[in-house]
Amino acid sequence: MALFAVLVSPLPSSQALPEFRQMLQNGFSYHRKLIDEGVIRHSWIRVGAQGGLNVYDVDSHERLLEALYANPISHHLQFEIIPLANREGFDPSTWGEEATSSNTGSTDS
Repeated sequence: MALFAVLVSPLPSSQALPEFRQMLQNGFSYHRKLIDEGVIRHSWIRVGAQGGLNVYDVDSHERLLEALYANPISHHLQFEIIPLANREGFDPSTWGEEATSSNTGSTDS
């Protein structure tokens, strides 16, 4: 499974459209369905801003895009997608090795 944090915000031009306001409930229902299915693992409302932060747990980035754009109001939203990795997948003993090895020998003139 792959985790993605997605910042969701309404497009500024969409907020005043009657179509957006009429479809908003359908968008919330779709969002709830993804939470119930486990596709959205966490869902947070952004304080001081419109929109939210959701953590998606999907098989691939293709599945993420399907989930995002199947939302009835997706064409009124903007998404910032941030891939997440579990820190246990990294070996901290190797951190910095590339920088150290690439700098050795380069100081000789």
